[in-house]
Amino acid sequence: MINGKHSDKLCIVAVAAAVLLAFVMMFGDKVGITEHEEKVLYKEKLFADDKVHKVNIVMDDWNGFLEKAQQEQYENCDIVIDDETFENIGIRVKGNNSKSLTGEYGLDRYSFKIDFDQYIKGESYYGMERFSLDASFQDNSYMKTYLAYDMMRFMEVPAPLCSYVWVKVNGEDWGLYLAVEEPDTAFVKRNFGKDVGKLYKPDYRSLNDVNKDIALQYTGENFANYSNIFDNAVTDISNEDKERLIKALKDISSNQTIADAVNTNLTLKYFAVHVFTMNWDSYLGHTGHNYFLYEEDGKIAMLPWDYNLAFGTYALGMPEPVTDPNVLINYPISTPAPGNIMTQRPLYHNLMMNDDYFKEYRDNLDKLISGYFESGRYAKVIEDTEQMIGQYVKDDPTAFCSYEDHSTAVDTLKEVCRLRAESIRMQLKGDAPDTLKEMTETGDNFSVDASSIDLKDLGDFEDLERR
Repeated sequence: MINGKHSDKLCIVAVAAAVLLAFVMMFGDKVGITEHEEKVLYKEKLFADDKVHKVNIVMDDWNGFLEKAQQEQYENCDIVIDDETFENIGIRVKGNNSKSLTGEYGLDRYSFKIDFDQYIKGESYYGMERFSLDASFQDNSYMKTYLAYDMMRFMEVPAPLCSYVWVKVNGEDWGLYLAVEEPDTAFVKRNFGKDVGKLYKPDYRSLNDVNKDIALQYTGENFANYSNIFDNAVTDISNEDKERLIKALKDISSNQTIADAVNTNLTLKYFAVHVFTMNWDSYLGHTGHNYFLYEEDGKIAMLPWDYNLAFGTYALGMPEPVTDPNVLINYPISTPAPGNIMTQRPLYHNLMMNDDYFKEYRDNLDKLISGYFESGRYAKVIEDTEQMIGQYVKDDPTAFCSYEDHSTAVDTLKEVCRLRAESIRMQLKGDAPDTLKEMTETGDNFSVDASSIDLKDLGDFEDLERR
């Protein structure tokens, strides 16, 4: 029997617990308490990454759909995910250069976008409206995007969920793909604990245009100046949202109030990982795109997207592409792009002009190198993943490469990571050049010898020709 004194104590505890629960529900996000990812159902389903999932695309006229691939038009299909059927789902081919080149070489192994909301408003896969099926274009390892996102998550940067899937079309084997969460409102809620922030995927209509908005340059107050951003808003936006983003770009360009305009914690971590990956199909490269932009309360953060051409293998559209592995592996961490590009990328350039942020960026690189690479985590991720997907690659009927080429690519990726980590460690210690100017002055005296690596082994146009 509970006496009165103990009963009073239990009541007090119960009331306190109820108040605490109410506080967390109402204000948890304000103090850093956010929704746990483990509660997201689509993560537990499709994105459990300890196995290869099954996806069957059911469509009456698959060949007709492929013939219209370059149009990027949605078609209706049914999708069976791990034996669970979803009807009236939208599917289209996705990609820029990868889509065009796949078609030019007469191949059918396109990447696809799956949209549950396309024909049935409000339809989703356990809360997720869309995801991509990545064909691993110019990625013979099948791992570049997978590894880059794992690095981002290690550094606590919100990154799309991904997992490997064996794709069938009308019950016939099609190949091994990487399923990738398409960032949208569910992504925002999963990572930020609420859905009040705004998400954009800036992209160009034509690479020949100036595209200053994709570079996040401030060009005045006119909304039309930022059409490549606002026309590619993932979440619903208002005029107030547009004004808030433009003000952030203005603050960044002035370099006076950058702390008011940037979530520096996330963005500096993002750049640390991004620079490691040597990805020039990106904000720091010739194209300036392939990133998501998250804005909340007037502060923006850059988030990762699309790393199949990372690890030094991007050369599309570059007049004089860098292909020397010694140059790429030792590429400087302080000026990771030529001056004509660097000065046109104010988000990175102006952050690095601030001594405190520059130090924080280097501290992030130190954490990445010590915790992810020197600890051996990267090697375990690569080895465990290869053990899981190796047989599927061997059986892949549409693969861009042979299984032998895949095995070589896996070994090459591991060695690229090892040597890149070694070079960055030397740069952080001051034992190797960390700017392009210093690197040029040293000539061919590279700090880390990467001459044994052939980066084409990771994936190249020659693979498409052979295929």
